[in-house]
Amino acid sequence: MRIQTRFAGLLAGFTAAMAGGAAMAQENIDAIEGLEIIGKPHQGGIGFQPAATELAADIHWLDGMVLVIITAITLFVVALLALVAILHNRRRNPVPAKFTHNTPIEITWTVVPIVILIFIGAFSLPVLFKQQEIPDADLTIKVTGYQWYWSYEYVDDGFGFDSYMIGSPATGGDNRLTPEVVQQLEAAGYSADEFRLATDTAVVVPVNKVVVMQVTGADVIHSWTIPAFGVKQDAVPGRLAELWFKAEKEGIYFGQCSELCGINHAYMPITVKVVSQEEYDAWLGRAKGLYAADTSVKPTVQVASAE
Repeated sequence: MRIQTRFAGLLAGFTAAMAGGAAMAQENIDAIEGLEIIGKPHQGGIGFQPAATELAADIHWLDGMVLVIITAITLFVVALLALVAILHNRRRNPVPAKFTHNTPIEITWTVVPIVILIFIGAFSLPVLFKQQEIPDADLTIKVTGYQWYWSYEYVDDGFGFDSYMIGSPATGGDNRLTPEVVQQLEAAGYSADEFRLATDTAVVVPVNKVVVMQVTGADVIHSWTIPAFGVKQDAVPGRLAELWFKAEKEGIYFGQCSELCGINHAYMPITVKVVSQEEYDAWLGRAKGLYAADTSVKPTVQVASAE
């Protein structure tokens, strides 16, 4: 079940040490050795993150195919412009032609773009339909966006938890990279490079299993996004949307809220850990023991009213 969070005034009296101790409780639950950080942005990067799902691989291939087409069109248009500038300037062609129509050319520039668009659609629509047709789930997780954190509910297992950025006020920070925040990151298995990417509690899913995320918002519109999975879904208050993915490689993947949702929009990252079935079963046992029995583990924060 989702942990309801309130009582912002009580938070003001907590010390950073107390918040850090609470964060450590979750970090121990999520501690899974040997996971490689795969899906994260890199300074100066211009390409996609490595595709970890079939959906992402399809998107990458489609992007490459369309890039080839638009590059060819661009070069063709530039070549035509250069040809016209060279052959039909005033010096080489002082008497301009005075015709107004050329039926073959007009038919060509009408039919060829139609054929190109049909060709692109023939490949892009199946990719879109694959994203939108939700398969039977091996694991269903409900995710709710709040200002400014995520709440997760493992609906088939009867527990849930909230997930805050390490270094946020809820974990004893103030959204800045301080020595205390670096200690929290390192205790959770990250480094300072993962600041504003890593969360105190991660979503853990088994590899090669179909995961269906039920996405909604509690206050304003948010957006749950994992680039390496090729998924993005707006979390709209009052509506329950779905996305799915099947991660094919174990590792740690990061995402961010991708819909401008308020002043701390930049501070609600997403962390997903993809693990083996054995590691997932072990984590599930620990998580049930903690989250299903004790809803006081997480610090509490005030959320904006949805009204």
